[in-house]
Amino acid sequence: MPNAPRTLFDKIWDEHRIASEDGFDLIWVDRHFVHEGSFHAFGKLDVSGHRVAHPELTFGIADHYVPSSRDGLEHDKEAAGMIRQLEDNALRHQLTYFGLDSTERGIVHVAAPEEGLTQPGLVIVCGDSHTSTHGAFGAIAMGIGASEVAHVLATQTLWQRRPNTMRIILSGRLDDCVTAKDLALYVINQIGTAGATGHAVEYAGEAVTALSMEARMTLCNMTIEAGARVGMVAPDATLLEWMRRTPRAPQGADWERAVAYWQSLCTDVGATFDREITLDATQVKPRVTWGTSPEQSVAIDESLPPAHDESLKTARSYMGLEECERLTGLAVDQVFIGSCTNSRLGDLREAARVLAGKRVKVPTLVVAGSNRVKTEAEAEGLAAVFLDAGARWGESGCSMCVAMNGDSVAPGLRCASTSNRNFPGRQGPGARTHLMSPAMAAAAALAGRIVDVRQSTREVAE
Repeated sequence: MPNAPRTLFDKIWDEHRIASEDGFDLIWVDRHFVHEGSFHAFGKLDVSGHRVAHPELTFGIADHYVPSSRDGLEHDKEAAGMIRQLEDNALRHQLTYFGLDSTERGIVHVAAPEEGLTQPGLVIVCGDSHTSTHGAFGAIAMGIGASEVAHVLATQTLWQRRPNTMRIILSGRLDDCVTAKDLALYVINQIGTAGATGHAVEYAGEAVTALSMEARMTLCNMTIEAGARVGMVAPDATLLEWMRRTPRAPQGADWERAVAYWQSLCTDVGATFDREITLDATQVKPRVTWGTSPEQSVAIDESLPPAHDESLKTARSYMGLEECERLTGLAVDQVFIGSCTNSRLGDLREAARVLAGKRVKVPTLVVAGSNRVKTEAEAEGLAAVFLDAGARWGESGCSMCVAMNGDSVAPGLRCASTSNRNFPGRQGPGARTHLMSPAMAAAAALAGRIVDVRQSTREVAE
């Protein structure tokens, strides 16, 4: 039925579908981001003899292998080589490349939205699972594999099986000291790491519309951890205000036309989803992961659940935790504040408010998500707060989230981290990772243990 009500996802997908065959759709790609890990795809392109079909729609950004210290590349030849290879590929194929010293460089999922490359109604892909972050702008954004990256480079199109649709309605509003990170961990805990498998998720409800764009990006970023292909939020006034300030936003009459289109990107009344759930955001408290999956989290004032199967027992054993133990008071060895989940200016402000005027008790690394964020944080005095507190202020990049750039957690050590994954070895072989919000991580840095950020500053610091 041509006039049947459609979801936000359906509208964008249908506009980008070129052909269909054997259950797959060929869709047009508007933005393609490549980073150091994309070298396999460029190799496939070279073997096939193809050139990049649309270099003007492809953007190279170094992030995963960029060290947080300025002299890191002098000591890490592998990382330096990976970055140099990306630069060579970008120059050879005449792509837009954001180099190490470029104002626009940073983690792709932080820098691209800041630059205005991420816009509503687009199909965006990158060889990175957390590409779902860009869905906060009312776009279809997906992580893809190396063969798919090569296909997009060569054709600017992608064969994909159309995912099912799912709406997660988050009613009510988050309490003070509760963040989008807590909300994301709560959603994943409630539906499980396979709860959205094969689905494109649209977030809706009062709790979502009340979030800033930065917070929406955090929520969509973590959607992949529930098994989803896509996480989305419909465009609204909050998004338009963000877009208006970006360097690459449409100008003049183009802006007016863009706004008119963006405002049409909403789920129609009466549109149906393959699955729909409602959760009460007022029930969310500051959360911390205890295991080796983002699903395994508890509110800071809850005890750990009983280990009723072997997978939970294995996770407890890896993390060195006892059954029914509370995380409050658990000692941490170091703290990391950064990653594509929580390294934007708002995240750094959140951490700085907790750290201001105090000293950390454990090694703490704070890394901005982009060069732009780093510059703004320094101008605003946030970097000075971190340094005065005894934390290390690093160069922008993925840093300790991926442990492939000189920043890692030693075997057996426990890290309070604002990143998105707590898999075994994610932050280094044998590392034990507890995911939490920037404020919770900052509080842990002051106390040297996991604490409830809602306590008074004096209680946290003691």
